Amino acid sequence: MKPKAPAIGFVSLGCPKNLVDSERILTQLKVEGYGISPSYEDADLVLVNTCGFVDEAVEESLEVIGEALDANGRVIVTGCLGAKADSIRRAHPGVLAITGPHAYEAVMSAVHEHLPQRHDPFTSLVPPQGVKLTPRHYAYLKISEGCNHHCSFCIIPSLRGDLVSRAAGEVLQEAQQLVEGGVRELLVVSQDTSAYGVDLKYRTDFWGGRPVRSRLADLSEALGSLGIWIRLHYVYPYPSVDELIPLMADGTILPYLDMPLQHGSEPILRAMRRPAATEKVLERIARWREQCPELVMRSTFIVGFPGETEQDFENLLDFIQEARLDRVGCFCYSPVDGAAANELPGAVPESLKQERMGRFMVVQEGISAAKLRAKVGQRMIVLVDEVSPQGVVARSAADAPEIDGRVLASGDWELASGDFIEVDITDATEHDLLAVPVTDESD
Repeated sequence: MKPKAPAIGFVSLGCPKNLVDSERILTQLKVEGYGISPSYEDADLVLVNTCGFVDEAVEESLEVIGEALDANGRVIVTGCLGAKADSIRRAHPGVLAITGPHAYEAVMSAVHEHLPQRHDPFTSLVPPQGVKLTPRHYAYLKISEGCNHHCSFCIIPSLRGDLVSRAAGEVLQEAQQLVEGGVRELLVVSQDTSAYGVDLKYRTDFWGGRPVRSRLADLSEALGSLGIWIRLHYVYPYPSVDELIPLMADGTILPYLDMPLQHGSEPILRAMRRPAATEKVLERIARWREQCPELVMRSTFIVGFPGETEQDFENLLDFIQEARLDRVGCFCYSPVDGAAANELPGAVPESLKQERMGRFMVVQEGISAAKLRAKVGQRMIVLVDEVSPQGVVARSAADAPEIDGRVLASGDWELASGDFIEVDITDATEHDLLAVPVTDESD
């Protein structure tokens, strides 16, 4: 009887960029003949890919490490929190090894040391697109790592380093393999998508025998030629974004921008070390909408930043009412260990942070609800995520998976996840759209 392959349990925490790291590690594990266990108890070893961006993420990561140790006893830790190995060792001295983020070779070295592999090339095969943790019909595509900015509230550069972009040919080859494997939507992610290629000096690379510059607009246009949905995340409001809007207007990529703006008061933005020209941002958004009326924007904001006055907060409310963004997340400032902002004067009491976040969300929920109601009566193409006897759960071009809303279409459908269908929007709830299928009678 052939010996059983050593099995590894895997826990992936944090953002989509961390998820891509997990997929790469899982792919290498499968290539080398390791099995992946769905439970702690049946695993020979557990890998935990951690997040360490905010205090809540640190607490969750440490809790999961503890759970894995209690249930299995043999744990390797990687990811962002791994950059703070001392804090992990203090909480959990029993872990076998700790590596930092995107340290793929170090992770595999630790696995080899504590669980030597037995590779069988006839059974340890993986598809060309690698192992994915997302459903078959969509995938995250990471185009760069690290960040050149040093925002005062953020510790990403200290965790993941400066910007390192992937060559355009390499990115496009991965994208092509994903499409050939059944992916219908690619979600482009990085720490700072707008800065893609800066470190490469936008050098020309090659894909399929043709030149492609390692620059976001050029890369986006090439990705759009694959004939699937291309959705951009973590795009900052640089002037170069202007070049993306025509690609959205002509359908090359989705008319969707995930753009973290963080605040609407210039003094607070300066304290955050963020671009502080709010009027220019509003002007740019208005110009983008003129060129591409279908443009959908999502963003995130921080309330309760050190020094935030009531006037600063009112300026933020004025900003979101003028910007009228489609989807918005709001977070209370969290004093992440190592962030420069922790040293700023004027700490905002926790109760006031919570009160401001509540007021912010009341205003934004009204804007988002009105945006959804305006879509009632429209006809649109949606991508199916799930099919059940009650109908389908789908997403429109305006909806990224897991963070935005859904399109719920009732009826008996002969469909599968990853199918594109046409629907008529009949109603809107607080977060979702309701729809019916387009039939010959409804044309």
